[in-house]
Amino acid sequence: MSKLGHFARLIKVEHSVFALPFAYAGAFLAGAAVAAGATGVALPGASPPAAGGSFLPSWQDLVWITVAMVGARAGAMAVNRLVDAGIDARNPRTARREIPSGLLKRTEVVVFAVVSLGLLVLAAFFLSPPCRYLWPIPVIAFVVYPYTKRFTWGCHWFLGLTDGLAPAGAWVAVTGTVGWVPVLLFLAVGFWIGGFDVLYGVFDLEVDRREALHSFAVSFGERASLTAAFVSHVAAVVLLIAVGPLLGLGWVYYAGCGLVALLLMWSDVDVARRGLLRVGMGFMTVNGVVGLVYGVAAIVAVVLV
Repeated sequence: MSKLGHFARLIKVEHSVFALPFAYAGAFLAGAAVAAGATGVALPGASPPAAGGSFLPSWQDLVWITVAMVGARAGAMAVNRLVDAGIDARNPRTARREIPSGLLKRTEVVVFAVVSLGLLVLAAFFLSPPCRYLWPIPVIAFVVYPYTKRFTWGCHWFLGLTDGLAPAGAWVAVTGTVGWVPVLLFLAVGFWIGGFDVLYGVFDLEVDRREALHSFAVSFGERASLTAAFVSHVAAVVLLIAVGPLLGLGWVYYAGCGLVALLLMWSDVDVARRGLLRVGMGFMTVNGVVGLVYGVAAIVAVVLV
């Protein structure tokens, strides 16, 4: 495998389907809010957009949001791999990852992380003015997250809320404002990703116990983890549905939320019925589909408003 291939595997580039569709959804929903005059409170340095403006984000905003997302996700994954390299080396499931196996040097990954996060900062200066001083928030979250498993089982939801910055950040990037919609999207993604990360943590239950790491499974057991994931996913769906009335979205949006609910329910029930060992990483694939379904439904709903 080429060096580029090793970096692609390091950051699990295929998992971009989790957060990227939500970022685009946040941008398009922000456009709908501009048209409805319901963007929220302007942040320092920005003027609230005039009501009745274009309901579609500009192509420039979409390009720079994409650059920001690529840089943010690559940088976050690189930081995570650097912080956890020692633990990964002692875990049979992760010992073949690029740093523990020697396929990539730590210095190479450090440079990669700095360049990637540099892309995020660069993109911030081409989006709405508040982005120019808000970019440290996601960077700090990326650095703090890998350490949360050292002291709290809430690490799963910290990861979720870190990813929840994607749609909220895209909203701010387009409008320069904050309001109820970006808050609901932020929390919804937090519960959604937090829920399936609880299940993901079950795979490393014994290793986490040996390493004195914290996870929901270590603290409460596998059965409680299944319940926590289900409750977390119900909360995510409720929050996504609540966005609809605030922006006057139509049936396409609610149909998308319904499909998201069915996918999450099916995945959670399948894991509970067959067990994680038999389901394997299939539930991660389902969650990738969830991101795509919601992103498409939100964008189509905005276009049809």
